[in-house]
Amino acid sequence: MTLPNYKELDEIKDNSSIETALLILQKKLLELRIKKSARETVKPHLFKHSKRRIAQLKFKQSLL
Repeated sequence: MTLPNYKELDEIKDNSSIETALLILQKKLLELRIKKSARETVKPHLFKHSKRRIAQLKFKQSLL
């Protein structure tokens, strides 16, 4: 699975869609952390992908 590219965010133009995407990703990251603490099987690369996408969205939001 490849890392999310910043070029994919060119479709997002407004701040409200960035906010909803951030909330969804933060919720997904929380669920991953809960699964990890409960010792369920978690794919570790999903942490990296989620954190990277959150950083990209926050950067895009700062430009708007």
